[in-house]
Amino acid sequence: MDEQYRTQDEEFRILIVEDEQDIAGFLKLEFEHEGYEVKCCHDGRSALEEARGSEWHLIILDIMLPGINGMEICRRIRADSDVPIIMLTARHTVPDKVAGLDSGADDYVVKPFAIEELLARVRALIRRNVPKTRAEQLRAGGVVLDRATREVSRENVPIQLTAREFDLLEVFMVHRNHVLTRQQILELVWGYDFVGETNVVDVYVRYLRTKVDVPFDTQLIQTVRGVGYIFKA
Repeated sequence: MDEQYRTQDEEFRILIVEDEQDIAGFLKLEFEHEGYEVKCCHDGRSALEEARGSEWHLIILDIMLPGINGMEICRRIRADSDVPIIMLTARHTVPDKVAGLDSGADDYVVKPFAIEELLARVRALIRRNVPKTRAEQLRAGGVVLDRATREVSRENVPIQLTAREFDLLEVFMVHRNHVLTRQQILELVWGYDFVGETNVVDVYVRYLRTKVDVPFDTQLIQTVRGVGYIFKA
């Protein structure tokens, strides 16, 4: 995803290492629902084989595993890979957290956890670790967005956007043809620490539509009922 978060045709690949198969299965379903490609393994040795044998965008790693524990796996992975790693464990004392981070983990999530928090941490960690280089212009559905000049046009007609509308359109175009929930849009446009109601997304989508869609024949920004929005180009 060199277009800020990776190309639309490439799925994020996540490896889940968790010996409790019910938890692993639950996480797999949740992450696949979010559009990730997921594989699970349930012991330390198979985790090392998977980590070294394939390219992963992120690894979720339990500490208590049969065979080789999670901290040792993390240290071995770190010897030759910078893949983001989230430790997942029932241990919650400060020394445990420090040991996990010192072994090379990027984040540490304590069981029991809210799946929404884990998903948010995954998205934040992926964003921090994607390549910084990106194309200056995005093009989709006749829309041209220039990141350097912050100018937008559709079918060669200039469109005047506010700063927030521009950022929203950029996120839509980067994730074109992918459904984004309101919460995802909030985190990508307003930031992970935003405090407020998700209906601010609906308000700004309406503003954006009046400028990008209403004057034209094809509606690019579409509502996915009960989920969120998609920029369909």
